[in-house]
Amino acid sequence: MRRVVVTGMGAITPIGLNTEEFWESIKAGRTGFGEVSHFDTTDFKAHLAAEVKGFDPKNFMDAKSARRMDLFCQYAVAAAREALEMSGLSMEKEDPFRVGCSIGSGIGSLQVIEKEHSRLLEKGPNRLGPLMVPRMISNMAAGNVSIQFGLQGKSINVVTACATGTNSIGEAYRSIQCADADVMVAGGTEAAITPVGYGGFQALTALSTSTDVKRCSIPFDKERNGFVMGEGAGIVVLEELEHAKRRNAKILAEVVGYGTSSDAYHITAPLEDGAGAARAMENALAEAGVEPWDIPYINAHGTGTQLNDLAETRAIHRVFGEHAWKLKVNSTKSMIGHLLGAAGAVECITCVKTLLEGFIHETAGYQVKDEACDLDYVTNGPVEMEVAYALSTSLGFGGHNAVLLLKKYREDREA
Repeated sequence: MRRVVVTGMGAITPIGLNTEEFWESIKAGRTGFGEVSHFDTTDFKAHLAAEVKGFDPKNFMDAKSARRMDLFCQYAVAAAREALEMSGLSMEKEDPFRVGCSIGSGIGSLQVIEKEHSRLLEKGPNRLGPLMVPRMISNMAAGNVSIQFGLQGKSINVVTACATGTNSIGEAYRSIQCADADVMVAGGTEAAITPVGYGGFQALTALSTSTDVKRCSIPFDKERNGFVMGEGAGIVVLEELEHAKRRNAKILAEVVGYGTSSDAYHITAPLEDGAGAARAMENALAEAGVEPWDIPYINAHGTGTQLNDLAETRAIHRVFGEHAWKLKVNSTKSMIGHLLGAAGAVECITCVKTLLEGFIHETAGYQVKDEACDLDYVTNGPVEMEVAYALSTSLGFGGHNAVLLLKKYREDREA
């Protein structure tokens, strides 16, 4: 199998409109929570979200293109532009049919659905917008990124709910491994903080009803009561190692394992014993040829719901045994909320930065120990240490489990 490396990253998040802004906010311990501003939440039980702030699509694309895209596509194009610029990839020098795209969105555009449904009821079917469908469907993030940057290779849209971003990067990794592509622009994007989206998750009792921005998204804390909806995009450029070396690209990290599984249990609840998530972790480790005790750090799915955090903790114990007590486990959602289909992709970027800088961020807001969630969740401030491997886990509604294993890049994998 061909080796696959990360050569570019782009991020649009509630705490930064590019990778460095995002990472500097992470290191400073800033969080992105506040009252929902996209719509009036007076009649809702939940009132907080992690919204992207100050985003102007015209800073990332021409005005005509921006008008023809909905917000989740705009986020994806903006993050992809940064990732491609960071990678130094010149499409004029590439075979465009060898450069592909794997960008997913868990939901697509609820904004368009809500707007056009109101128009249908008020004015009838003949007044629906002609671009309703191409602005709404979730594959248009991958489509628009491909169009904007001339990516004519494999183009796919993976939709696995909250595991979408991780699966999208994993499938891009597979595509390069088996020579379907030399370069893949991959990740996830989401912009679903709308009355229907917010209300739907509230109806599931999945959202935190806290009004305290410092205690609303508190993964693994005994007083956790749900997640906080976030939005944004995370995109990485994955590249076959020799291709990257030939063009003298700066290599940020290596992807060495990708594991997936299905709980085959329940549409929203994870397997209580964590067996499904554990198998995905085991598959990623086995592919990389590393032992559990080789892993120092896990960026957990860590949503802040009662069932997820407990099941994920149990999964880690199943896989790592006694070594579980030595792991550093954190949740980026404690700072940016749950970006749904974009979550795993932004968390992958967090892992790459952790490998590069040896900085493991704190799980923000944590105060009350849960006896059943008994790992080291990095709750007493950030930790600085050498990190050779980073494991990123994502668990999605429907029982989807996806795991990426990244390694600090070395010229010789065995070094």
